[in-house]
Amino acid sequence: MNWIKLEHLLLKAQPERAVTADPALNHAQWCEQALSLAAGLQALGVQRIAVHLADAADLAIALFGAWRAGVSVLLPADLQAQTRQRWSGEVDLWLTDQPNDAHLNDFSHPPLNAAALDLDHCSLSLCTSGSSGESKRIEKSLRQLVNEVEALERLWGADLGPACIIGSVATQHIYGLLFRVLWPLCAGRPFVRLQLAFPEDLQRTSREHPAFAWVTSPALLKRMGDNLDWPALSAVRRVFSSGGALPAEAAQSLNERLHQWPTEIFGSSETGGIAWRQGLDLWQPFADVALSQDSDGALLITSPYLPAGHVEHTADAARIAADGRFELLGRLDRIVKLEEKRISLPMLEQALAAHEWVSEARLGVVQESRASLGVLLVLSEAGLHALRNQGRRSLTEELRQHLSQHCEALALPRRWRLLRQLPLNPQGKLPQADVEALLLAPRPKVPQVLEQIETEGEWSLQLAVPPDLAYFSGHFPRAPVLPGVVQVEWALNLGQHLMNLPAKFAGMEVLKFQQLVRPGDEVQLHLRFDPTRSKLYFTYRNETATCSSGRILLEAEHA
Repeated sequence: MNWIKLEHLLLKAQPERAVTADPALNHAQWCEQALSLAAGLQALGVQRIAVHLADAADLAIALFGAWRAGVSVLLPADLQAQTRQRWSGEVDLWLTDQPNDAHLNDFSHPPLNAAALDLDHCSLSLCTSGSSGESKRIEKSLRQLVNEVEALERLWGADLGPACIIGSVATQHIYGLLFRVLWPLCAGRPFVRLQLAFPEDLQRTSREHPAFAWVTSPALLKRMGDNLDWPALSAVRRVFSSGGALPAEAAQSLNERLHQWPTEIFGSSETGGIAWRQGLDLWQPFADVALSQDSDGALLITSPYLPAGHVEHTADAARIAADGRFELLGRLDRIVKLEEKRISLPMLEQALAAHEWVSEARLGVVQESRASLGVLLVLSEAGLHALRNQGRRSLTEELRQHLSQHCEALALPRRWRLLRQLPLNPQGKLPQADVEALLLAPRPKVPQVLEQIETEGEWSLQLAVPPDLAYFSGHFPRAPVLPGVVQVEWALNLGQHLMNLPAKFAGMEVLKFQQLVRPGDEVQLHLRFDPTRSKLYFTYRNETATCSSGRILLEAEHA
């Protein structure tokens, strides 16, 4: 590939060099837009800018335009009100897709002259929530970013060749920014503009390119199921994954389907990339990344992706092998104290995940009258089968018994929440504050609406029945079944939400319950309202048969 140094990308426009497709953007057009933005920012006297753009090409234009103008850039994690309030005093301008902010097409000034960027004066601030959920600002120089993209190309450039880069992760964060934007720009590889959050989108886009590579997260890779065209997808040049640990089961499944192990990247916003691995191998540090440990076993890192002379003190415990590779042993900052006893949450999570009923587990402290541990649990297929056929109490007692071999009674979870999947944020993280909020929340009483389609006034909804639905506990304890009265209530409430229905319930007709609805099931609910008879018709179906059906009679309030 025709490599251009990051700091020289604005120097010489190359019309034949593709930046993106759909819509197409070549390097010359990209340079002109970045230099025009630079002129506009200089004309306004802007010194500091916050950028949040969904389109990766627009983000690249904004970054390089700001750097050419000598403007410092902040990439906020999101555009929530509290995020804006946190950072608004530290920037002069917000450049986003939002209606009341500045937009790229506001800047149509004659372009500044092309020039090389200053590696030490061009700066970028990244925002991360970290494990606590508190927003944190991390400064990066252009030199640090240059060092990292050049290391990535040395490692994997030959494998990728002309591959189009397709990503499921946001470019507002270091991993997506490096792998989806900066690296392909330097290498001359086209990249897909938008973040593709679903496996089906990734598949559809991959088919449009003769050569392609994926920049993904464990959250997406774990959802890639049998419904995809795996023979076609196996043409992928390389699958990158970062943002959290990829479960061994998911990595193995991808290896069997794609004939290659995903390439996992271990790093952080603070450190940049630290190491990589494929399969069950130990982590291999990136070139020039030097590792050591403190007295507690935490990794200490020096790296060309950090400020010169800086040693980053992480909270990651590790075991370093003689050849420099290492095994991660969990986060030291997730050691809690209960009644003066130190308890490692990662150790307990690993012990739980070793049980055949458990796919993933996250623990947290429940602060009530007496502090105790609680756990968010994603069940395996075997675990879901046990829940359906033995009940919740039997399942949690078995898991407590399993865990008792690894810890004393004080550390056994007292609160259990069974989930379809862990609620990771867009960066693939689950901050500890969110874990503990979920543990305090009541068990759900409504289904998760996966999809809803309206056709000529009739609605079809794809619903997921939460495995931890509150109604299962009493109906029935050892063989949980969704009560019929709850099915009627869901149909009525969803119908009232979607359609203009009379407000008053007046009775039921022709109720039939034919198939059981169990924890974790997905069902389709069909709703049709007959205004002449004032009746709401509902039918629940699973993949093969009708589960229940009936008619709900309704009246206007004044009747």
